[in-house]
Amino acid sequence: MSRPRIVIVGAGFAGYRAARVLSRLTRHKADITLLNPTDYFLYLPLLPQVAAGILEPRRVTVSLTGTLPDVRLVLGEADAVDLDGHTVRYTGPEGDGGTLPFDRLILAAGSVNKLLPIPGVAEHAHGFRGLPEALYLRDHVTRQMELAAAADDPASCAERCTFVVVGAGYTGTEVAAQGKLFTDSQIRRRPLRAGMRPRWLLLDVAERVLPELDENLSRTADRVLRQRGVEVRMGTSVKEATHRGVLLTDGEFVDTRTLVWCVGVRPDPLAESLELPLEKGRLLVDPYLQVPGRPGLFAAGDAAAVPDLEKPGAYTPMTAQHAWRQGKAVAHNVAASLGLGERRAYRHRDLGFVVDLGGVKAAANPLGVPLSGVAAGAVTRGYHLAAMPGNRVRVAADWLLDAVLPRQAVQLGLVRSWSVPLDTASPEVARVPGGPEKARAGNPGPAGGPRAGEGAEPADAIQDADAGKHAEPPGPVKEPDLIQDADAAKHAEPPGPVKEPDRVQDADVDADADAAKHAEPPGPVKQPDLIQAPEHTPGASSDAPAVHKHRPRDPSALAPPEPGPPASSEGDS
Repeated sequence: MSRPRIVIVGAGFAGYRAARVLSRLTRHKADITLLNPTDYFLYLPLLPQVAAGILEPRRVTVSLTGTLPDVRLVLGEADAVDLDGHTVRYTGPEGDGGTLPFDRLILAAGSVNKLLPIPGVAEHAHGFRGLPEALYLRDHVTRQMELAAAADDPASCAERCTFVVVGAGYTGTEVAAQGKLFTDSQIRRRPLRAGMRPRWLLLDVAERVLPELDENLSRTADRVLRQRGVEVRMGTSVKEATHRGVLLTDGEFVDTRTLVWCVGVRPDPLAESLELPLEKGRLLVDPYLQVPGRPGLFAAGDAAAVPDLEKPGAYTPMTAQHAWRQGKAVAHNVAASLGLGERRAYRHRDLGFVVDLGGVKAAANPLGVPLSGVAAGAVTRGYHLAAMPGNRVRVAADWLLDAVLPRQAVQLGLVRSWSVPLDTASPEVARVPGGPEKARAGNPGPAGGPRAGEGAEPADAIQDADAGKHAEPPGPVKEPDLIQDADAAKHAEPPGPVKEPDRVQDADVDADADAAKHAEPPGPVKQPDLIQAPEHTPGASSDAPAVHKHRPRDPSALAPPEPGPPASSEGDS
């Protein structure tokens, strides 16, 4: 008899924990397959420290194959789920597709950037949901500071060293706090123009920083940010974004080249594609994390609307802490559906929250006790080390080195602006020219090429890889109206003085040889029909022929008794 097949979609906090616990509970009595676009689990709460140059990128990634030896890893992104046929269709990293059959399916696809219908935001802002976005932001901030230091124009200098962060939740608050320290450390080695300093703005429509937490944590974070020099503007957001700045809802225009979008997350579009009951985009499940009416379908993390048994009528929020705990609960319930153990409803008790504000500063309330300053910083870092499923020694070593050595501020140039569009269903994967694009119904995203702006190449400069292989090598410039059909050229009269087909008139002029004899000597060659006043096309190069290409579209806290990730970052992926 074949073993039951369990497929887990997504290796965020919920998916990774479910795979780890299931492999222990089933003990080779089931085939467990984990479908994920990357081969690592990302510890999202420490991502702001990667953008600030404190931690190296690999420190916040945990190898899936190295820590899940009894789980089969399939690299790819789920495109569709056939619930009746019990299969998951996916697209691999090189564009090849496949299907995975299942007897039990755990949907833990996580979340993506939350978008708002604000003009220019999708084109000029960048999110903060994946490692490519953090690497891009670190390079971008470093580049802007270097350009600002070399700028002769005070206005250009001020524009480049101004950074706007939208969203004062966990992620936005930590990005602004860490970013201010990062830019201040750079100007100590290379000062800006006299009297100028980096300017960071944190915006939110809410009345206070960290509106989802208690007021003690909010006041602590607000005080630290303002003391550090961050401009905290509550009740304010972006009305319009451009390449050179943002128009705020209070009417002020801020000149800037940096807009970081941290307004929150939305469930992965895969949940909506199942056409099952939803709650604000999340798949409705019962307290056992099972979809009603679908015995083999489970969901956890940001993709699931899990009833909050501590608050009847409410659902658990989309935080890493809940996703980590739900991963363990759903693993037990899937195992119970196979006859291994008993089902358990998901219950939780908040043991506290932590927010890392950079340096030795943090805000925390373990067991409801409000802490700030060095004590909160120690609790926060201790909690992260306890919660991480790997790399603890390396992370601790990076923290120690950052405390005694200056940070390295260099541009690696590995991630370009157009590689990390805000509107994407795959924030964990950087887009590459000619690479396979994710195509999910109902989630179109921006085109797969670079966008106008810093670091982007002209849209027509990147050719399709396959077309480029078969293209003829470029030769001398050939004017379309001068190259005649080969057969007609064989019967043409021997050429006399230079005659352009469209410049020398039709057969009547050619036949009148006498008139030609008395004609005035030719002057400089003129091509009336070739040298037209071309219609202006914005963004097109005036010295190259127009090329039309089609690119694919992207449719688109104290440690609990069993340590888990803090609720210090929105989302579980």
